[in-house]
Amino acid sequence: MYEQQSHSLLNRTLDHMEPELRRHDLRHFYTRLGANFYAIYTLFSRLYGQREDFEEQLVSLVNVMAGQYIERDVELKKLDMAREADHNWFLSQEWVGMALYLDGFAGDIEGLSTRLPYLQDLGVNLVHILPIMKCPRGASDGGYAVNDFRAVDERAGTLEDLRALGKKMRRRGILLTLDVVLNHTSDEHEWAQRARSGDAAYRDYYYIFDNRDVPDMFEETMPEIFPETAPGNFTFDEVMGKWVMTVFNDYQWDLNYSNPAVFIEMVDIILFWANQGADIVRLDAVAFLWKKIGTTCQNEREAHLILQLLKDCCQVTAPGVLFIAEAIVAPVEIAKYFGEDAVIAKECEIAYNATFMALMWDAIATKNARLLNQGIVSLPDKLDRATWLNYVRCHDDIGLGFDNNDIAAVGYEPYAHRRFLVDYYTGAFDDSPARGQPFGRNEKTGDMRISGTLASLVGLEAALESGDPEQIQRSIDQILLLHGLILSFGGIPLLYYGDEIGTVNHYSYLEDPSRARDNRWIHRPIYDWEKIEQRHMRGSVEQRIFDGISRLIAVRKTLPAFADFNNRELIDVGNEHLFVFIRANLDSPDESVLAVANFHDHPQQLDMADLRNRGPFSLGPLQDAASGESPALFKEQLVIPPHRFYWLVASV
Repeated sequence: MYEQQSHSLLNRTLDHMEPELRRHDLRHFYTRLGANFYAIYTLFSRLYGQREDFEEQLVSLVNVMAGQYIERDVELKKLDMAREADHNWFLSQEWVGMALYLDGFAGDIEGLSTRLPYLQDLGVNLVHILPIMKCPRGASDGGYAVNDFRAVDERAGTLEDLRALGKKMRRRGILLTLDVVLNHTSDEHEWAQRARSGDAAYRDYYYIFDNRDVPDMFEETMPEIFPETAPGNFTFDEVMGKWVMTVFNDYQWDLNYSNPAVFIEMVDIILFWANQGADIVRLDAVAFLWKKIGTTCQNEREAHLILQLLKDCCQVTAPGVLFIAEAIVAPVEIAKYFGEDAVIAKECEIAYNATFMALMWDAIATKNARLLNQGIVSLPDKLDRATWLNYVRCHDDIGLGFDNNDIAAVGYEPYAHRRFLVDYYTGAFDDSPARGQPFGRNEKTGDMRISGTLASLVGLEAALESGDPEQIQRSIDQILLLHGLILSFGGIPLLYYGDEIGTVNHYSYLEDPSRARDNRWIHRPIYDWEKIEQRHMRGSVEQRIFDGISRLIAVRKTLPAFADFNNRELIDVGNEHLFVFIRANLDSPDESVLAVANFHDHPQQLDMADLRNRGPFSLGPLQDAASGESPALFKEQLVIPPHRFYWLVASV
């Protein structure tokens, strides 16, 4: 967009660019900068326009963007241009991801390189490596306390190792996803150390106060993230004799984004990792980026402006790189992290569908889909050029973040129902086979979350101990049911490492003093590759789960209806135990897919007569694409076995 004031400022900004930068070929950079500059100027002005050094800071921002563009590899620049030409490339049904801890999965970067064939056998072509930046030796919040934003932790390898891995993955058609921790640093980071030493410029990188007056005003409305292990949101630093905002842990200092120097540093860091070969950058804790007294300090308007500005800057330097918003917030807030444009994502192209995840766990425990159906109806629509990341579980705890109004609408009392779910998944409820553990217990609010592997939460751990073949099969069916849903619902399915072979709780974390107080390590396994070879043993649990999931992934990739073009329709079939939706093939309606999931312990019936006017599902015989079977119909009644699902297509 042309606008005189911003155009004039752009000319002055380019005049003040560092001479060394202007000696390079910046044709594509200038084109993209011109196209995005009005948005960049407007957003930067809203955040920092009141400052006397506004223009100087803007010149610094453009210098950073140009410098990283010059550093960008020719191969990556070609990829940028290809993705600009095919801007909906990531909405395809062919993408299937896995999130993993490098040390647990393969030891280090070189180890992961040797394990790529395993991931390809499964069908995974997007790999999210959880944090590998340099972090403290002891407690590091799973790598989310960062000592150096531009260094790979030596335990993982080197930057050269990472760049080599990225090239190898690109040759194999596998996307690389890396974390950038936006909200905080470790207290060992150079910025924190310089702040401790009295450097005023770096003290302004954080929220640092002489006494408790301001912190106490913040605390009146701020919730606690880790009330058991890190109560409160401020820590007294003995070296400085001052209070520091530490929302997550006492060793994680929150960054102050009201300081433009912090924003410019983080733009530089994001582009640095894009230049190391990241196809997707996961932006951690984005809901927390702006702090205001009198608020929860989450989901503030300025946090969204920061993300929009980060996106515009990245589109100039590395437009082929996508952003994931790690915002595990209320359902009404989640979709806002795509941005507010009517069509395209102006913040993050991808966001975690935490609501869908929590609703699936509710359906497993209650054996009905009442809340699942209600919650999906209430889930805000996404933008056209954006997509959900659908997952069964991740490296974090499982929060029960569905809306209280939805819980009440299906006949439950919200507090009592959440308490039931925690009791169910921690084995405190009678007849529950789950082996989870409570996490983040808050005695003041009654809030609690859940830790545990997928296999242990659906009862596989208990079933293996008892040797009950029926219970083992029931657990396997539930594992496949949940994966069948994330693979078909609409978005990018993200598997969590260990789930593809039925890994149970990992109790050895208790032997590590730096991890023993954080029971999320119970579901962050260390792979035993000899045991994983059992996936080749016919009839083993590992084989049944691995082959089941790999088959589903392979089938998903053949079904264009599973591409994510806002082509899902939820169907009310009058049976509370069933979750039913249609994925329409917009180019070929006869190739649409009817997904049906049964959460109950007994078979359920679906009256296909109700679907006569919905796609091709009453025109003739149906086939389950997931299994290849042709389910029998009796008087137009389709019977769905316990804990099973169908991907129904018109039989040719």
